[in-house]
Amino acid sequence: MIPFLDLKAINLAHEERLKKAFDRVLHSGWYILGQEVKSFEQEFAAYCGTEHAIGVSNGLDALHLILRGWGIGEGDEVIVPSNTYIATWLAATYAGATPVPVEPVEGTYNLDPALIEAAITPRTKAIIVVHLYGQPADMEPIMAIAAKHGLKVIEDGAQAHGAEYKGKKVGALGHAAGFSFYPGKNLGALGDAGAVTTNDSALAAQIRVLVNYGSRVKYHNEVKGFNCRLDELQAAFLREKLPYLDAETARRREIAAMYLKGLSRLKLVLPQCMSGAHPVWHLFVVRVKGREKVQSELTKRGIGTVIHYPIPPHLQSAYAELGYGAGAFPIAERIHEEVLSLPMGPTMRDEEVLRVIEDLKFAIS
Repeated sequence: MIPFLDLKAINLAHEERLKKAFDRVLHSGWYILGQEVKSFEQEFAAYCGTEHAIGVSNGLDALHLILRGWGIGEGDEVIVPSNTYIATWLAATYAGATPVPVEPVEGTYNLDPALIEAAITPRTKAIIVVHLYGQPADMEPIMAIAAKHGLKVIEDGAQAHGAEYKGKKVGALGHAAGFSFYPGKNLGALGDAGAVTTNDSALAAQIRVLVNYGSRVKYHNEVKGFNCRLDELQAAFLREKLPYLDAETARRREIAAMYLKGLSRLKLVLPQCMSGAHPVWHLFVVRVKGREKVQSELTKRGIGTVIHYPIPPHLQSAYAELGYGAGAFPIAERIHEEVLSLPMGPTMRDEEVLRVIEDLKFAIS
């Protein structure tokens, strides 16, 4: 069996370091907002090339807190991709704003800059850009549109730790970025965790207040805040894994190159890469007609696959009140009907990649 993602193998490669991190936290006697969080924030900010990183509880909270930190909420609109995981939309909803979907570029699956301006209204305050599957979105024209209309740009970098666009890392491309360190991410904790990166010092200071009950000084609450702190233990684990992220990304890129070459003649749609973009291949997603049949055949042959994602946000019952029906966003709907994620992870061996390629050829034939 070739699993879709072998989390156990990924983390066992760091076993001794993770054990030392646990012991370090255990024996410190300090378990919330201590030195591990502070150090990880400094290290992750340096990695992304930003002035600030603020550890938070998860990726959704990271996006939500950015909006809250800018005062975006009730009566405001936030442009979001129609093709994304629902967490992107939920961030706007949590803040009290309304998500306004915009379709993707079909080749890259990311937000189409050419369609953004048509969605802007006097109530629009921000654009959330998702670097989906680890592929950077086309940020240059998006930032130009935002500057023209006085909008904030938030990067959803949950799937794109270390990805680069025109020489800069994801997390330093917009006005702020939210990251998830969910265990299955390229930089994964051993539980939920997240971070905000930004060069906006006022925003960073406000988020630090919001994450800790609205307080800078214990028992003095300036605003109605939240309990969204990054756990000291998860910060310690992330500190141990961060120095190895680039090496693991390099292996993901080798695997993606093997897939792109080995699958080039099959009747499926392969992922496309923009010029100047360097994806990190959090997922290797193909599009194929008759996906369920292909996935079933791969399962029989011992190949693990996942569908990211079967239902677009606008067709989820959670957003029924927005009134979008089938056909409202046809590009996203078509993508969600055809995508299939192949096994991808830094511990995969070449022979496993080659087997996936051969079994996929059989499943499609």
